[in-house]
Amino acid sequence: MRTTQVQIVMASHVNGARRLFGGKLMEWIDITAAVEARRHACRDVTLAAVDPLEFIAPVKMNDTVVLEAEVTWTGNTSLEVRVDTFVEHLDLSRKHVNRAYLVFVAIDDNNNPQPVKPFEPVTALEHKEYDNAFLRRAFRLRLRKEAEVLQELAEKLKELPPQDGKLLQQAAEEMKQN
Repeated sequence: MRTTQVQIVMASHVNGARRLFGGKLMEWIDITAAVEARRHACRDVTLAAVDPLEFIAPVKMNDTVVLEAEVTWTGNTSLEVRVDTFVEHLDLSRKHVNRAYLVFVAIDDNNNPQPVKPFEPVTALEHKEYDNAFLRRAFRLRLRKEAEVLQELAEKLKELPPQDGKLLQQAAEEMKQN
């Protein structure tokens, strides 16, 4: 299934340079992806992760923005959704301005994770996205682990006297080795 959302960029959506606020596009991406995830899971979902976003091209005041979302992978209770964002011109040609990957977890009324039906890729593109989803998942897990290490380092640094650079360097080296 594919979920599509269409917006016209209005004055309330732009910054002083008359370009779409990145946060507004992120909101539209989140909503479009959540609708696609809910449709696949046939239940409520909660956002678990968003891959880093790159804004490929600016979106300007009065542009038509088209967001298209598709499930690319499922786990037991989680699912990944890709959202492609385009600026659609009046001649109906499109320019790709953003791609985002979001991970959702299906939940029940008590916010407990619930199983989702498996995603079964059919087309060559779906198979490629499905295979690459494992790489994106490994990357997310690595980032999470690195964030935990940095948090541990920050906690250790709080215990050190502020002027002791040698101890700071030593603590950083210890964290690298772990």
